Amino acid sequence: MDGETVHIGGPNLIEKFGIERSNEIAAFAEEAGSNAETVIYLVHDESEVVAAFALADVIREESRQAIEALHAMDIEVAMLTGDSEDVARAVSEELGIDQYFAEVLPDEKDTKVEALQSEGKLVAMVGDGVNDAPALTRADVGIAIGSGTDVAIESGDIILVDNNPLDVVRLIKLSKASYRKMQENLVWATGYNVFALPLAAGVLAPIGILLSPAIGAVFMSLSTIIVAINARRLRSADISVPDIGA
Repeated sequence: MDGETVHIGGPNLIEKFGIERSNEIAAFAEEAGSNAETVIYLVHDESEVVAAFALADVIREESRQAIEALHAMDIEVAMLTGDSEDVARAVSEELGIDQYFAEVLPDEKDTKVEALQSEGKLVAMVGDGVNDAPALTRADVGIAIGSGTDVAIESGDIILVDNNPLDVVRLIKLSKASYRKMQENLVWATGYNVFALPLAAGVLAPIGILLSPAIGAVFMSLSTIIVAINARRLRSADISVPDIGA
């Protein structure tokens, strides 16, 4: 600016330059942190903090509802953020997040996911930015937001069309319902093969119980129809998210 170099960044910036903040700016930053606001510094010539700005994100009601629903499903929620420790702690406490990682650099997100996996946890990562791509790939399930960057979308296993955290809850509910249907259909198909095929083969013919090939073919067709009907019942699965406090 006017031939002089200025920098804008968070706490890591002034730590990198080894700059001491004035008492006024330090007090401003402390108050902002207690209000869950992120502080951005304007640094002149890598030697002096000349201004500080407090920025705050409005916590969406859907986020609160999504976390409550995930807890009801016995799913832990962790937050990865580049914000300061104060901001991360305040947001975590307000939303009831189980664990948070603050001041995470862009290249550290996948490391944090790996750390959670090393604890024996299955990790689903939700992200939308370029910096989220490695973590989305690292996670057991990468969930990309459709409105995010192309790199994040390419890295995700699942893409959510809308930018709505409640869709994560619906996704998990739908996945569980699909898995239950798979188990039900597998049990039905296995049961049919275990009991009907030996009868058709004449295993119990000596005691007068015999299933003719024609009847066996009918039962086989019925088995296929029943499995298909059971699979279609997935369309009526309840994947709604109850209101907070309901």
